[in-house]
Amino acid sequence: MKSIRHKAVTAGALAVLALGGTLAATAPASAATTGAYNGACGKGYEVFTSTPIKSSQTTVAATTYVAYSSADKQWCAVTVRSKPGARVFMEVTLDTWQTSTTPARDSGSYTTYAGPVYKDLPAAGQCMTWSGSIDISYNSGIGLCP
Repeated sequence: MKSIRHKAVTAGALAVLALGGTLAATAPASAATTGAYNGACGKGYEVFTSTPIKSSQTTVAATTYVAYSSADKQWCAVTVRSKPGARVFMEVTLDTWQTSTTPARDSGSYTTYAGPVYKDLPAAGQCMTWSGSIDISYNSGIGLCP
């Protein structure tokens, strides 16, 4: 049931985008999610979804945010650390699935966040994928399928 609901929300959001709407009309991201996003993608990017990266069963070490700009017609991803601190390996990746050979990726030793990285809206039959990591913890998501 959750999978069907997620696909319906995604399909609805993409339909709004195709009609020139904004993500604010569909905004599945909660206010708490948006509040933690650091705005690294730039002006006009609205958070569409997020994926927590847990370092334990209850501790969220970082979150990968996926945002969209209707003006730029691009997706953006950034992995934001929950508590900035000493430099640690972080990574964010944004790609299209099934056929991409050119993922947008940023990785390195960071104190606060990795990214931003950008990709155009996926072609028909493709889906957007994203992933993030901090230290040895990792999580990914797939969705945003036109």
